[in-house]
Amino acid sequence: MDKEIKEYLAQFVQQAVAEDLGDGDHTSLSTIEKGAQGEAKLIVKDEGILAGVEVAQSIIDYIDNTLTCEVFIQDGSQVKVGDIAFYIRGDVQSILLAERLVLNVMQRMSGIATTTRKYVDLLVGTHTAVLDTRKTTPLLRVLEKEAVRIGGGTNHRFGLFDMILIKDNHVDYSGGITEALKRANDYRRKLNKSIEIEIEVRNFAELDEVLNFGEVDRIMLDNFTPQDVAKAVQLIDHRFKTEASGGITFETIRSYAEAGVDYISVGALTHSVKSLDLSLKAKLI
Repeated sequence: MDKEIKEYLAQFVQQAVAEDLGDGDHTSLSTIEKGAQGEAKLIVKDEGILAGVEVAQSIIDYIDNTLTCEVFIQDGSQVKVGDIAFYIRGDVQSILLAERLVLNVMQRMSGIATTTRKYVDLLVGTHTAVLDTRKTTPLLRVLEKEAVRIGGGTNHRFGLFDMILIKDNHVDYSGGITEALKRANDYRRKLNKSIEIEIEVRNFAELDEVLNFGEVDRIMLDNFTPQDVAKAVQLIDHRFKTEASGGITFETIRSYAEAGVDYISVGALTHSVKSLDLSLKAKLI
């Protein structure tokens, strides 16, 4: 886990615990003897890719650094029903405070990692990478993109700040492909920042305009058929990186990869996944 994720995670955990805890966990405070010691095991109740183990450890440590966490299954591992990912041991009230946040995060991240791995596996033998998008849950983008990475996918831009991505609305508002690219390149030169430019095209007329202009790093082929992607890739002829986007599914993704595109972006990796079923079961020591 890199430094940026750790810094984000510290802030996220603090806010998430505060949201849940309020002025106290009155259920645990009223029913559990202070200082009681126990353990809990994280049980897998589904098949998929486990993600969020490192995040769970950070949550547990933040809530009570006297809790211990014995990990048996690491992030990115294939899991099945009945597998035990880890044990938490220590103060029972602390374990119960950590329980829901750990489960919420891990179930969501594991669902994303599992879906991502399914897409990635469909592309074995091709050179095409699966990309995520900005279609993420507000304020959870770091965790969701980390889950994509754990599942074997590739992170696209994180936000508006790390790539110039000219989409259809930008093109229309700026007056066309050429004008949008002129302005983006002028801006990049004035900014004096190493930042890539990608532009979305909706048809071959727009693609021809991009190819005539040049000065772009990646071309996104939006809502093209696999056959049209193959034709576009031939026209681009390795001058620029290529990306296919728009309603691509499990059933169609292989045909897009075989058309020769470098990247395929899939919003469904983060905006419409099923969480992996996990459970935390307690035991007194």
